[in-house]
Amino acid sequence: MSRLYVIDEMISAKAIAARIEELAKLIEAEYEGTEKLVVIGLLRGSFIFIADLVRELDLPVEVDFLEVSSYGDAMESSREVRILKDLRGQIEGRDVLVVEDIVDTGHTLSRTTEYLLARHPAKLKTIALLDKPSRREVDFKADWIGFEIPDEFVVGYGIDYAQHNRNLPYIGKVRFTE
Repeated sequence: MSRLYVIDEMISAKAIAARIEELAKLIEAEYEGTEKLVVIGLLRGSFIFIADLVRELDLPVEVDFLEVSSYGDAMESSREVRILKDLRGQIEGRDVLVVEDIVDTGHTLSRTTEYLLARHPAKLKTIALLDKPSRREVDFKADWIGFEIPDEFVVGYGIDYAQHNRNLPYIGKVRFTE
């Protein structure tokens, strides 16, 4: 049985767009002179963020995806990170930026980073649209964060609740009504 809920806007589409412009400038400075930046999106939640971010980057980029799972349809992380879809390309000796939608417990991005570092990229940095530091269980912080948020369950801008609400143009807080 599905639970009834409402969504309250937390971060507007306009605020997200402005922050992505700022982040793109920081990333360009970090990777200045790169031959090609491999931007790896963690599916599925990052797909809108990665699309908007790479359009703002004034760098040569290649996009690849890694599908990892630690949630399934649940609201809480299982803390077990599984690789569901691996990269198509090679990253050895290349500059890499890993794009995540949200850092919660930190397990997903921490384990994914370890997994990718074993492939010996020249440089590997991470970026997350959202960060919930109050939920952190592992000592991991993304190199760049879009927004720090409180411990709320959020949807929109690619982030879902049981595969719903990814298409919202903003980040919204889920409030259950029952």
